[in-house]
Amino acid sequence: MVGTVLGGLPAAALAQVAPAAPAAPAQSAAPLGLPGSGVIRSINVAGSQRLEPDTVRSYVKLRAGDPYTREALDQALKDLYATELFADVQIRDDKGALTIQVRENPVINRIVLEGNKRLKDEKIRPEIRLAPRQIFTRSKARADVARIIELYRRQGRFAATVEPKMVQLDQNRVDIVFEINEGAKSKVRQINIIGNQNYSAGDLRSEMATKESRWFRLFSSGDSYDPDKMAYDQQKLRQYYLTQGYADFRVISAVAELTPDKRDFIITYVIEEGQRYKFGAVDVESEIRDIRPETLKALVRIRQGDWYNAKLVEDTVDSITETTGLLGFTPDVRPDFVRDKDALTMSVTFKVADAPRVYVEAININGNTHTKDKVIRREFRLSEGDAFNSFRVKRSRDRIQSLGYFQEKLEIEQKPGSAPDRVVLEANVEEKSTGELQVSAGFSSLEKFIIDLSIRERNFMGKGQEVRAGVNYSSYSKSIELGFTEPYFMDKNIAVGGDIFRRDYNSFRYNGNDRDTTYEQTTTGFQIRAGLPLTEYTSLALRYGLTYDDVSLDKNTFYTVGENGELFCDPLLAGRYLCDAVGKRWTSSVGYSLVFDTLNNRLRPSRGQRVIISQDFAGLGGDVKYIRTRFDADKYWNLGSGFIFSVGAEGGAIVPLQNSPGPGQDAVRLTDRFFLGEPQMRGFDIRGIGPRVLRIPYDANGNLATDRNQISDDALGGRYYYLTRAELEIPLGSGARELGLRPSLFVDVGSVWGVKQPEPTAVFVDKNNDGKLDTINDPIYRDIRDINGNQLYTYVDSTTNQTAYTTCVAGTPDSSGACVGSNPNPKAQQAYGPWEERFLGDTWKPRVSVGFGVNWNSPFGPFRIDIAKALVKREGDDTKLFTFNVGTQF
Repeated sequence: MVGTVLGGLPAAALAQVAPAAPAAPAQSAAPLGLPGSGVIRSINVAGSQRLEPDTVRSYVKLRAGDPYTREALDQALKDLYATELFADVQIRDDKGALTIQVRENPVINRIVLEGNKRLKDEKIRPEIRLAPRQIFTRSKARADVARIIELYRRQGRFAATVEPKMVQLDQNRVDIVFEINEGAKSKVRQINIIGNQNYSAGDLRSEMATKESRWFRLFSSGDSYDPDKMAYDQQKLRQYYLTQGYADFRVISAVAELTPDKRDFIITYVIEEGQRYKFGAVDVESEIRDIRPETLKALVRIRQGDWYNAKLVEDTVDSITETTGLLGFTPDVRPDFVRDKDALTMSVTFKVADAPRVYVEAININGNTHTKDKVIRREFRLSEGDAFNSFRVKRSRDRIQSLGYFQEKLEIEQKPGSAPDRVVLEANVEEKSTGELQVSAGFSSLEKFIIDLSIRERNFMGKGQEVRAGVNYSSYSKSIELGFTEPYFMDKNIAVGGDIFRRDYNSFRYNGNDRDTTYEQTTTGFQIRAGLPLTEYTSLALRYGLTYDDVSLDKNTFYTVGENGELFCDPLLAGRYLCDAVGKRWTSSVGYSLVFDTLNNRLRPSRGQRVIISQDFAGLGGDVKYIRTRFDADKYWNLGSGFIFSVGAEGGAIVPLQNSPGPGQDAVRLTDRFFLGEPQMRGFDIRGIGPRVLRIPYDANGNLATDRNQISDDALGGRYYYLTRAELEIPLGSGARELGLRPSLFVDVGSVWGVKQPEPTAVFVDKNNDGKLDTINDPIYRDIRDINGNQLYTYVDSTTNQTAYTTCVAGTPDSSGACVGSNPNPKAQQAYGPWEERFLGDTWKPRVSVGFGVNWNSPFGPFRIDIAKALVKREGDDTKLFTFNVGTQF
């Protein structure tokens, strides 16, 4: 059992094989038994199986009766090997009777791939030209090996080797086995830069897409060698120097050397920086009659004396082109440079000419195999027959790219049409996956353990529709949602969609450092929505929603048996604000949002702005009536060198359209109010800002507790809120950027306020421990009766010798708490307190926090960590220094 190697390498034990056919010699060996010359009497063929003897004889120029020489027989051997039909050929001579002995190349039975793990069979087989039932030839095998190796090199595996082997079968059939050793991915071990005098090699390497191999780039492909990336890096170097004033910069050479072990590359760039220039005189000349040069000069942000920057010149050309294009012209803007090598200045004059009007003859779209043509065409801001406008072409490109269906760097090519005034626009798209299946688990300081399962298709059936479903589970919330959006309803520029959902939320309050579950809210409902553009950057969204809310409290914890034996929510246990929230309610609401959006990237913007104004009206039927108004605005600036500065402001107000349900109750229910804290405002705990009620216990001496861990804390929310923030994203080195780390400094300012002070549920307190009720004289609170209007009384428990509290319809309690001289109330054996309630935090005055945060797009999901210090807070606010989220969006 021996395997024949088709490339000269050691054989493997595969099957019995025939000897490997030798390559056709450059100079054939002398045919057996031949004299120097003679006359051919006959030509016989031996050993042929599939080929007829006449076919074999037709491949040579020898004929019976012709004289022959040794050179003629050598040529005959070469001709037969050149057909690639034979594994072995010999010519014997018996006094002019020539015998051509052949061994035919075998027929391929099958092609087998072994050892390939990084590249699957379906990726490699299209590169193989050998195929079953074909005649095997050594040259085709060598060519297939070269193509497979090239395929691996395109994957960055330059150490890959391929060893072809032939397994002999019966009937002159063979199996061809390509044994593949994929090898390690070839990395860039080192990048050398020669000729840099004004910038360090580290600074220049940070501008390149190719990175040196380091341990922290475990999940990055930037350190893999790619010849195309090398060419891109040369352009990046040139762009960097041109933005720093070095107008004469050039790359003299770029060489990539493979190390002897074929595992790594060493890249060396030789550059010439040249002299550094400043801008000289800057001017604008307009040949368009209706546009004065003074009008266009306002678009030029280049100032004489600044360092020369090619990017500023390019931006100015784009700005003039876009502005004049919006006015209906087809400008030809050309910067005219005048270089002064003695003064090292670069003067520039922007010459604006009105180019001949060119019309769009056709719009061609290539490469979309899944996405339908109309999904792409409806994003074009131009149509066939329109006058060509470069600004609209750029806008079309941005809109197509914003779909998220295609490659990142999409360009719309302009090709000559059938006439000089015609142009053809061609969009060559490369589709990418639009389906998302996300299964994640994580831990959050906000919601503890989290599980999230979602599936989403953003380009359903290639129609641009979005279908999504999601399930979320955590310690405090559970939800299931289904949604659908059609961006172009009935081929009109109107988006319609809908959602159905079920959300279960367990609210909580802090009792010291512990979280106690308070109310449980179950929300079931749906929403339908529609959106339409008003202008290129402004859109209007309309919506209608119907929800059913069921808010409940744990009856074992917060309920008491009433006089008639029924359970009721006890304000002395839950607080009147929680008791008011309990119930089942329908909310029928209609709303709108007005959106102005010029962001360059909706996921991670670096410039542009977004402003959203929205209102919702609840009261089209249902049990809840209000108007909620919200405002949200963000603006981003790219400061250069990786610094991104952003400011944001948001605020809201909810106005009830119904009367308060009772004294001490707010007309806006607890679950509809605004809350503020983590994660919106860092430096404060969840719902840590705004109106709240603290229950402060008395100790055995009748003094209020001062330890916050002994105080029960309930956030009430408010009718109004505002929040402003400023954040500066700080660039890190190339290694940190490769890891996806984005640190930032931030300042948050905000507040929430405006809720009716709840009716206090304070008790009478025997401060002197003399068995007599004392009055609480806190100016915020007044002494009240229980929920049934009965006076609260105190007694001394005979078992614990502690002061306790109860109610009686009449009479006074004895030492056991029973009412003497009256009909006992069923609550007579229930003792409360001693504690005091305080209503705090209801003020518009700002809270301020500053801090440092880091976003990390880790391989295991997004991660956010914040360290924030509350500089300004109000009495009752809950602060928090450290927060983090893992495995959930932030």
